[in-house]
Amino acid sequence: MGGKKAADKMESAYPDWALADFSGYIAIDELYDGPFCVLSMVDNHTFKRILYQVLDHSPEHKDIEAFLRRFKSALEQRGLLLQGITTDGSPLYPEPLQAVFGAVPHQICEFHIIKELTKAILRAVAKERKKLAEGKPKVKRGRPYTKMAKRAVRKRKHLQQKVADLFEHRYLFVRHELTPAQLRTLQRITRGLSQLRSLRAIIEKVYRLFDRRCRSDTALAKLAKLRQRVRRFKQVRSILSKLESPNLDKALTFLDDRLLPSTSNAVERGNRRHRKMQKTVYRVRTQENINNRIALDMLRDFQKEGRTDTIETLHYARAG
Repeated sequence: MGGKKAADKMESAYPDWALADFSGYIAIDELYDGPFCVLSMVDNHTFKRILYQVLDHSPEHKDIEAFLRRFKSALEQRGLLLQGITTDGSPLYPEPLQAVFGAVPHQICEFHIIKELTKAILRAVAKERKKLAEGKPKVKRGRPYTKMAKRAVRKRKHLQQKVADLFEHRYLFVRHELTPAQLRTLQRITRGLSQLRSLRAIIEKVYRLFDRRCRSDTALAKLAKLRQRVRRFKQVRSILSKLESPNLDKALTFLDDRLLPSTSNAVERGNRRHRKMQKTVYRVRTQENINNRIALDMLRDFQKEGRTDTIETLHYARAG
């Protein structure tokens, strides 16, 4: 019952509250819940959820475009302008955004880009561990007596330790900053593995691209040089193919706009709340049920300010 009432308010009082202090920057994302998909839009500064829609199928370009046109209509009614949009790397958004909002800056979330690159590097480290493990010489059971047998045992132990070190310290290849002790450890475990040292050097340069002290043009020029460097090395080039993605260029959009957040965490936060709700609300999921649950959650945000004022007044009165 409460969910239905909340859903009704989403079309009346809620939009005025959500857009009263609209920053001009939004984040959009989709969330899958079984056969359903929830499209969400959040103000990237105030973290207010502005709009949502529950679909009973996987979203297509026409669904995203209709969702964006609803938002555009709400902005036009209030005389507001959109200044920036943040999404993840999904191919769902570029075409509809271009069709509805034209040349409004569209950036890809920095977190998603870094995540893809770090996954690629960790896969490369795992591949190198597997290669080293396969190169371990076979030894016979019992104590070795010949020089060749002793040499094979030493080599096997050395490679086993190398594999163990690469696994234990794999995080050093993708960590943002390393301490002097961690640098020494990295140098030790990559001795003889120049390709892994190259990967670490490249990921450091990628992190520097997102430095706020840099401008987008400067960062894009550095990225072009980095891509040229990677293309010269066949092994590294195949591992870091993600560097060639145009999404990386779009992730650097925020450097020119000091007010544009670099991630889509504003909308991801709402998705995490929905996932948490899934664990506690045991009910047959239907499109209407999901719609009402999200509306109820948004209504609580709507009423939060008045509820906070009431609680503070009660505490003040009790304190005398």
